[in-house]
Amino acid sequence: MFHQIEAVLFDLDGTLIDSAPDLGAAADKMRTDRGMSSLPLSDYRHMAGAGARGMLGVAFGLSPEHADFGVLKEEFFLNYEACMTERTYAFDGVAELIAQINGAGLKWGVVTNKSARFTLPLTRQMPLFSSAQTIISGDTTPHAKPHPAPLLEAARQLHVEPGRCVYVGDDERDIVAGRAAGMPTVAAAYGYLGATADTLGWKADATIVSPAALLNLLRLA
Repeated sequence: MFHQIEAVLFDLDGTLIDSAPDLGAAADKMRTDRGMSSLPLSDYRHMAGAGARGMLGVAFGLSPEHADFGVLKEEFFLNYEACMTERTYAFDGVAELIAQINGAGLKWGVVTNKSARFTLPLTRQMPLFSSAQTIISGDTTPHAKPHPAPLLEAARQLHVEPGRCVYVGDDERDIVAGRAAGMPTVAAAYGYLGATADTLGWKADATIVSPAALLNLLRLA
């Protein structure tokens, strides 16, 4: 299944990079600006994959249905734009993984639900992404994951058949999208996953517990 792969596609937050410290800081600033106590990063981390919905839920107990959610979301976005590469870093082993992928002559790219407003400046500022051949954001196509459209667009841009691309992600919607696109899928069982996450229930073709483990699947180790 993984021996004729021509391209590797990754989710972004929680798969390649740990952006939880900056996401949490953006939400926590909203609390301290209002005279509220600061919360520890550990309170925010497990919801980092849920973006503004998750961060505002932790900081204020708000859901998207709340009347103030839209205004607070934009405040959160402005805070995040101001700090989004201050504390964000690639997970251990990711830089080496990308180097091996490049060295093997495979194409690679990112397919994330993060909007281009944040994805593009973030990936431009982090040297890790200088060799990425496609960056697909949540608003690049009319549909976001778990719809397969973003993954199919990535394959189109890479000029690779979807079945020759593998998709790696840390959320069930990543696996659903990859399967719908006809791609082999890999669940990343690290990053923001809580202890109760049932990655086996996602029905990915493989599960890895570290970025380096992908090298064995791709026979690059």
